[in-house]
Amino acid sequence: MRRIRVAIVGFGRLGRACATALRDSYDLELAGVVTRSGAALPHPFLHVSVAGHVRELAGVDAALVCVPAEQVLGVAREILQQRLPVVECAILEGRALEAHYEALGEAARRHRVPAVVGAGWEPGALPLLRRLFDVLIPHGRTETGKHPGLSLHHTAAVERVPGVRSALACESRAADGRLQRYLYLQLDKSASLSHVEAAIRADPLYAGEETLVFPVDDLAAFEAAGSGIVLERRGTRREGDAGSHQSLLLEARFDVARFAARIMLDAARRLPLLKAGAHPYSLWP
Repeated sequence: MRRIRVAIVGFGRLGRACATALRDSYDLELAGVVTRSGAALPHPFLHVSVAGHVRELAGVDAALVCVPAEQVLGVAREILQQRLPVVECAILEGRALEAHYEALGEAARRHRVPAVVGAGWEPGALPLLRRLFDVLIPHGRTETGKHPGLSLHHTAAVERVPGVRSALACESRAADGRLQRYLYLQLDKSASLSHVEAAIRADPLYAGEETLVFPVDDLAAFEAAGSGIVLERRGTRREGDAGSHQSLLLEARFDVARFAARIMLDAARRLPLLKAGAHPYSLWP
């Protein structure tokens, strides 16, 4: 099977994440990278072709637009003029997203090629998850947060435990009201995780609480590199309903650029099946 050759336009954090993801792809191939300078890329991408414009690269089937959001529309339109399909993931909301979608749709139809709009985390995957929660629990309330609630008091208590270099204490309540505590700990090299956990659970501040402990190598880097999401939907009891209250909880910590890159690659795989025009990202063809 012939692999789809894609060009990456822009080589910031997202472009680099796309290039990294392409190295492990069985059906997609990196045709080259487009940057303003056209300079050689850093290791481990030294062998990758670099150009100042996508038309300078050979054998390109599609382009992944990885430039800042305010530049996406202009860059994508220019690529569509080359009769090349595009995938983009500009972080836009509301009317701005609608106008963006309409403008790219008009350009894609005029040049008779497909474009996938919003193929990232948000817009992209997160709205699909919200929609799924709504379908599974049609009567209820959905709450979204970037991370569980932080507790400075509990964080300070853990940082006093011998062997703990730094800590971050978060909390969340399950649908049944139970308090759940999450501790991210950076330990001294000589510290024993089991001894630290025992000391924490013996602290009256943590008595009677469900506490999960996660050791990390570098807490500062962990907080800087990762993003979090807590998506919870709680069903409301209606007359005639039987059984307990329904609830769904998604809690995740991840690198947004890596997730967006994987979604962009998934969208690129679907391009040959799409008609000319703009298409919102979907998990299904």
